[in-house]
Amino acid sequence: MKRSRKPRVAMVSLGCAKNLVDSEIILGSAIEKGFDVTNDTTLADIVVINTCAFIGDAKEESIDAILSAAQFPQQKLVVAGCLPQRYRAELATEIPEIDAFLSLDDVANAGKLFHNLLSSTDGKSCSIHLRVPPSRYLPDHDTPHFRLTPPHTAYVKIAEGCNHPCSFCIIPQIRGRHRSRTIESVVAEVRGLVKAGVREINLISQDTTFYGMDLWTSRANVRQPVVRGHGPNIADLLDALGEIEGDFWIRLLYTHPAHWGDALIESIARNPRVVPYVDIPLQHIHPAMLQAMKRETSRKHIEEWLRKIRAGIPDVAIRTTFIVGFPGETQEHFESLLDFIEETRFDRLGVFKYSREENSRAAALPAQVPERTKNARLRRAMALQQRIASELAAARIGQTLRVLTETPLTARSAYDAPDVDGRVLLSSEAPVGKFLNARITGTKLYDLIGEVAV
Repeated sequence: MKRSRKPRVAMVSLGCAKNLVDSEIILGSAIEKGFDVTNDTTLADIVVINTCAFIGDAKEESIDAILSAAQFPQQKLVVAGCLPQRYRAELATEIPEIDAFLSLDDVANAGKLFHNLLSSTDGKSCSIHLRVPPSRYLPDHDTPHFRLTPPHTAYVKIAEGCNHPCSFCIIPQIRGRHRSRTIESVVAEVRGLVKAGVREINLISQDTTFYGMDLWTSRANVRQPVVRGHGPNIADLLDALGEIEGDFWIRLLYTHPAHWGDALIESIARNPRVVPYVDIPLQHIHPAMLQAMKRETSRKHIEEWLRKIRAGIPDVAIRTTFIVGFPGETQEHFESLLDFIEETRFDRLGVFKYSREENSRAAALPAQVPERTKNARLRRAMALQQRIASELAAARIGQTLRVLTETPLTARSAYDAPDVDGRVLLSSEAPVGKFLNARITGTKLYDLIGEVAV
């Protein structure tokens, strides 16, 4: 007797790395419940669109992906992620082809929902709730994952949610209050990944520098720096991860400028496994803009800690992001930002246009900046950074860097995070997923050109 095949699920994961981890958990739950995973959506019984809703462009991309999948009525369409967390009722009305929604709190139970969906007599999920509270879910080290990254790199979510009041952001309304995993849980997950051959661990959350503070006080202050003695914090976590045996990198992403302290700098500097790479989104530098954005920091504080980071972490690369066109941003404010970029010379920098998000504090602010002005400021800022980046890249010529190969002809150095930074273009093929030394011989815009050093 011929045995029927397992049902198949396909994933379209959009947005940030934090969302990608949710997608991995969804697929891990599906496999646990007997599903196969396919990367061909045309072969799937269930197609999941894991959406992003952080800014306008991300929402448009998510809607386009949903509408594209909705053209195949023989498949069940499940929409997950931040978009239905914000607009579930609207999506249910406007796109009736959606068969089910998966809330952020249900990602680990996705397999059960998928079974219910396939067995439902009317072809719809019997548990579509149109009003969704902020998420409270937090994965653990034993949460099933189906990794969507290359075998040599992984993202590890060390916390979820956010306590910051940034006026342009609605993430706390979607993902809830900050909640940290225990150090033991994170160490257990990372140890398993390293044992499986992962060579790069990227630690992520909405604010990695706030890690642990919710575990030692019920009224954690968003301005609290990382210090020793109060309880578990990100420096303690890095120290614990540094004790794991193996040859691997640890990369710390999404740090907030309000929490940097000497303990964190010292932890990065003394730990050879933590790469000298600091991701610290600043969003602006003019005092009026920082105040309007409710960034819980100041220009003086930012400049002080940038100096301390560069002084305390040898050969560190600093990445940041800025928002242009925030409500009330004048030409003077913008020129101040350009001057700061010129003076500071960030190794890596991204610029985003302000996106007016419903229910955010900034949406109601006066003096909204015209789209044409936003576009012009974006172009000027990125042109400036392109020149700076080219100059910094040229200074690497002649150096020999340790790199991690991504493909036979491309690699990344310690100064390049996956997906967002440049690459090292190799002059000859090398094994994928391995560390090697590359001598830098030239540059190509944001990328370096290197030859494998024997």
